[in-house]
Amino acid sequence: MAKTAITADKLKVKVFADGADKAAMLQMYKNPLVRGFTTNPSLMRKAGVSDYQAFAKQLVAAIPDRHLSFEVFSDDLDEMERQANLIKTWGKNVYVKIPVSNTKGETTYAMIRRLSEAGTQVNLTALFTNDQVTKAVAALGGLAPACISVFAGRIADAGIDPLPMLQKMLAEMAPHKNLEMIWASPREPYNVMQAHDIGCHIITATNDIINRLPLFGKDLDAYSLETVKIFRQDAIAAGFTLPA
Repeated sequence: MAKTAITADKLKVKVFADGADKAAMLQMYKNPLVRGFTTNPSLMRKAGVSDYQAFAKQLVAAIPDRHLSFEVFSDDLDEMERQANLIKTWGKNVYVKIPVSNTKGETTYAMIRRLSEAGTQVNLTALFTNDQVTKAVAALGGLAPACISVFAGRIADAGIDPLPMLQKMLAEMAPHKNLEMIWASPREPYNVMQAHDIGCHIITATNDIINRLPLFGKDLDAYSLETVKIFRQDAIAAGFTLPA
């Protein structure tokens, strides 16, 4: 009977829920598999958030004991740093999410080093290349706890296998115990298993992916029979017939 290697409760990779729907986040807070939460301005806009600070502070009050990442949203580097210094005051479990550059391509490495030297917990986001990770490690290594978010799903969307890149990046980060890699933008539950297998520290996932993690370890013969039964039940419910 074919099974996956482990069940979800044995995963070494930490699963973070990615979203900005407050009710859904609080529901995920009850899930022992969820070890933290990340969000971004796009997700907040989609969720209808209008008051950024009020929303964030409500979440910190409701989720005081797990990682929470809130992203700066200015395109000006000085204002970005000012926002970071404000966001970090919202809670001890708050990480300030900062993009690797602004829209002009001006990088944030010098800024994140200053912030990290001052004790700010940084989540550097939107990294796609080995060179970006090398520079991020140089900026953040040995300082305050920090995350480096590599968009593995989007790398795969570009037709490139992200696994060799991620393994190289993890090896480069390994000497610095304050650094954790986030596998960002997964496309399916199996990405969680891949992240576990390569020793990635964290993977962000949508609620849909997280809700399917209990399928890990499921007997595939039983799963096959369940699928056949679903097809049969739906055919009956639809009243399908074929002429004699």
